[in-house]
This record gives sequence, C-alpha cells and structure tokens, in this order.
Amino acid sequence: MKISKKADVIQPSLTRQLFNMAQNFEDVIDLTLGDPDIAPSDIIKKAACDAILDGKTRYSANAGLIQLRNAISKHVLQEYNIVADPNSEILVTVGGMEALYLTLSSIIDEGDEIIVHAPYYVNYVQMIKMCGGKPVIINTDDKNGFSLTSDIVKQKITNRTIGIIINNPCNPTGEVLNEKTLDELAEIVKENNLIVISDEVYSSLIYDGQKHHSIITREGMKEHTVLIDSVSKRFAMTGYRIGYAIAPSILITNMTKMQENIAACAPLPSQYAGIAAYTLCNKDNSLKNIFQKRRDYIYNAINNISGLNCRKPSATFYLFVNIEKTGLSSFSFAKKLLETKHVAVAPGITYGEKYDNYIRIAYTLNIEKLREAVKRIEEFMDILKH
Repeated sequence: MKISKKADVIQPSLTRQLFNMAQNFEDVIDLTLGDPDIAPSDIIKKAACDAILDGKTRYSANAGLIQLRNAISKHVLQEYNIVADPNSEILVTVGGMEALYLTLSSIIDEGDEIIVHAPYYVNYVQMIKMCGGKPVIINTDDKNGFSLTSDIVKQKITNRTIGIIINNPCNPTGEVLNEKTLDELAEIVKENNLIVISDEVYSSLIYDGQKHHSIITREGMKEHTVLIDSVSKRFAMTGYRIGYAIAPSILITNMTKMQENIAACAPLPSQYAGIAAYTLCNKDNSLKNIFQKRRDYIYNAINNISGLNCRKPSATFYLFVNIEKTGLSSFSFAKKLLETKHVAVAPGITYGEKYDNYIRIAYTLNIEKLREAVKRIEEFMDILKH
C-alpha cells in the first residue's frame, strides 16, 4: 500500500512510546503525559451531562457555539484586556492541538519556514512538516534559563520565514517569557511582517505570584498574533477536547473552512461544558494551588538526589531534569528506569535533539505517588552507581 511522504516523515512521540510501555506494569507510576489526575469541577461535569440528556449532541456551527465564543471573548478581555470579536476572530477547535494544526495549514506553503524555540512541544515540529513547511530550530539551554534572545531570532530569519511559534509558559521547561523578551520579539515580528503563534495553554499555571504576559497585548501585535489556548490545563478537561484560536478575521475565516473539512466542529456536549467552565469556574485557583505544592515538593526532592538536577519551573506541571552525570541517553535512562523501578518519564530528546541529557517529569499525580516515584528514582540512581 502506498504511504504518502508526509505521513512517512512523522515519527511517533517517544513520550507516547514510554506511556504505552508503561501499561505493561501493574504498579507503574506514570509521569509521562501532561494529563492531570484531578477531575474537573462538578459544575463542568454537570453541564456536559445535562447537554447529553437534553439532546444537545448534534453539530454546531463550524466555528463553535456562539455562546462559547462569547464566553471566550469575555475571558480574554478580562485576562488580556483585548477585544476579540466572537463572530469573526475566535474559532473553537478540537483541543489546542487542532487550533495549532489549522493555523499552520492555513498559513504555510511548501518550503515556508517557521522558527521554533527549543526545547519544544514535539507536535510543533511534526505539524510544520505535515503542512509542507520547514521548522527552523533555536536551541536554548539552562545557563540562560532556556530563554530566547532577539539577536538569535534575527539570525534565523530568511526570505522564507513566515512566522515563529512560542510556548509561553513552556512545555517542557516550565519557563515563562519575560516582558522585555516579549517586547523585543514583538518588534522583530512587526519589522519582518511575520505571524507569531503563541501557545498559552499553561497560562493559568504560573506560580509564586507571577503574572502571565501575552505577546498579543503588545502594541500592534493583535494583527500579527494567533493566540492558542484550551480548557485542558486551566480546568483539567484534557479529554473534553476543547481549544480555541484568536486571530485576525481573515485567518479565522480560512481556519474555519479547514475545520469544516477536518472535524466539522468540536463535540457539542464538551462545548457546553466549556461555557460552564469559562462563565462559572474561571476564577477558581484550586488547580494552580495544588500543582504549586506538588512542584515545591518534587523540585526539592529531585535536586536532593545525587546525579540529578533541574531548574525550578515558574509554571506548568513539568520538571526538565538534567541526567548528564549518569552518562545515559535520555531514552536509555527512561527505559531502564521503567523496567527496573516501574517509573515512567519522558526522554528529553523528544523535545529537541540537543536535549538528550534531560528527562521530563510530569508531576500530575498526588504527593503520595510522587513521594514513591522519588524513592524509586533514588534507588535507581544508586543502582547506576554500582
């Protein structure tokens, strides 16, 4: 059977590979996926159930229910102080991932270049390739806090560059772009007439009293920005598959055409759950408080294990842990840890080829399980020394 070059070039995520391998162990502690163990609010669950029982299980408009787009519009007005027209500048999608794919497929022609800040969420690079584009990687390291600099971005721009993807806050590092960096990036984007795709799905999980800042709020940047977010992390609704994109109307119009031919619309009961989330649960900080406590615990615990070290993440629910002292590749480390101690983590090479001396730990389980995971990891590190 003939397989397209586009399909053949895409590689399964190593994170998913480890997740699948972990299913073979009954007592596994799985720290691979960014899938919180916390259930959404009962208000959200009831809204989804009521929609099903009321027969609200058919199609919506391709762009999503206008009630949900109105709720998102009010949310971004409160969050960013920007006006997004629910009729022309907002598209509801099947998770943030579809919003990303619809964006890329609507702007990329064959050979166009998209700059990607590494370490990166693996789907960025895969999707760019799927759409016929070329990912141009900017590698950063923990010496400068995995932060972008304007000079490096300028060096990567060519006559084929059409945009840049930023993940703010960042998966896998948990780093947050500061206002100075955002200001500098905004000027580069405007000077070169680029599009910035700003993935902000972790914006509700920023710790220590820090405030989230979005590039879309910079002067003149609404016309150059696609803001992508979802209910997944903000409300622990990963399986509901509701995301959205905010962008100039000409792009939303074309993304909506793509939506019609790819998924028609997001699931209707999930859209009603999204309405409840944004209208009734938007000020609930309980998830952030839970994850900050987990971060504080596991950050200190991992750094107390000889041979491992990591930066303290400012956001998300990930630790990006340096394993260089073990001498193992990230996949070997993860595979051996899983087979020996039944703890599953994600290999760092998943997030860029320069990060083979890292693993990613998702602290999406309760403190008791995290304690057991740390105990097993420490035992594993002792085994490696002997």
